[in-house]
Amino acid sequence: MASTAIGILLGLLVGLRHSFEPDHLTAVSTLVGETRGLRGGAMLGALWGIGHTLALVAVSAILLLVGASLPERAAVIFELCVAGMLLVLGARAIVVALRAAAAHRAPEHVAHDHGHPEVRTLAWRPLAIGLVHGLAGSGALTAIAFAELPGAGARLLYMTFFGLGSIAGMALASGTAGVALRVIARSGGTRRGLGLATGALSITVGVLWAIPLWSRLT
Repeated sequence: MASTAIGILLGLLVGLRHSFEPDHLTAVSTLVGETRGLRGGAMLGALWGIGHTLALVAVSAILLLVGASLPERAAVIFELCVAGMLLVLGARAIVVALRAAAAHRAPEHVAHDHGHPEVRTLAWRPLAIGLVHGLAGSGALTAIAFAELPGAGARLLYMTFFGLGSIAGMALASGTAGVALRVIARSGGTRRGLGLATGALSITVGVLWAIPLWSRLT
């Protein structure tokens, strides 16, 4: 009983560490530049974690109920979706930076307040990114839960704690990035440069991520 409880609580720490994996940080970094400081960055990361947890728990619960593991081909396809998303996010970050640079050079550039629609857009993006990452990680997490814990209830609790850890970890990571960005990138030019850099990084990681995965499907 004690070992089972420790195993479940360990999921919290594993989830915390999981949020710092390169593909997660790269994806969220393409959006952090659009936030404002600690609060905005932490909220973005928490939304990613919520989406990640929802997908993870939902898919894992289905697999636990049917007593099956995620087929390898499906797992590879989910991972390819992550790679494709990194490419899209990278391209978007570059386009946003270039448009901002063009607008800054315009002779009568006036900043507009986009209001609530922009807030809603910034909310669903990290949520959707987290959902995709959760789908990609569900197979491996279910395999761990099956191997380490007895009973469907304990396994589902492990996954829930794992998700809570990932929410906390990504909120911490993106909140810290938001603060750093506010301090370092005080000028619009620096922010645009960082946007280009994170976009290029996201595309690079996406390509490197996809190459070995694609070979496994062919």
